[in-house]
Amino acid sequence: MTNIQRRTFLATGAAGLALAGCANGIGGGGAQRLDARVDATRDYLFRSYPGTRDLEQKSYGVLYMPLITEAGFGFGGGYGQGALRINNATVDYYSATRATVGFQIGAQQYAHALFFLTESALGDFRRAPGWAAGADVRYATPEQGGSLGKETTEISPVIALVFGQSGLIAGATLSGVKYSRIIP
Repeated sequence: MTNIQRRTFLATGAAGLALAGCANGIGGGGAQRLDARVDATRDYLFRSYPGTRDLEQKSYGVLYMPLITEAGFGFGGGYGQGALRINNATVDYYSATRATVGFQIGAQQYAHALFFLTESALGDFRRAPGWAAGADVRYATPEQGGSLGKETTEISPVIALVFGQSGLIAGATLSGVKYSRIIP
């Protein structure tokens, strides 16, 4: 990699992560503020997509990420914070850091929830020092909320439901998300 390409890579990645960190609403208020956002996100999800209430009841735990901010121009990144709830009680707080590479341009914000449908999937998530979403996660859209029950739960031990998108980002990328335990 030449010096110019390396500098471009580093500058673009840093700019994407900095932009992703801006205006995501995180950064003050601590655990109380984050719990209030998680409550509002959960309530919105249940109100807008009633089928997700049943999915939550079938889950061993749910990680709610109220706001992920993502931006990219070639290279990109995203960041957000949320809470892991077991029996509707917060047990841990997490951050989600996303990195992307590929043809992309734009910025967006969205919420997502990870539904842990097996005790072992939840245990693996909680024991890991940093957990990367991989092939064991099934991504769904909220419009599938009414059909997320039996069919989906038999396929995957973790379902990631993305909803509340705003902004515009276009392109084709390779990406990864890492979840890490935090103290807000």
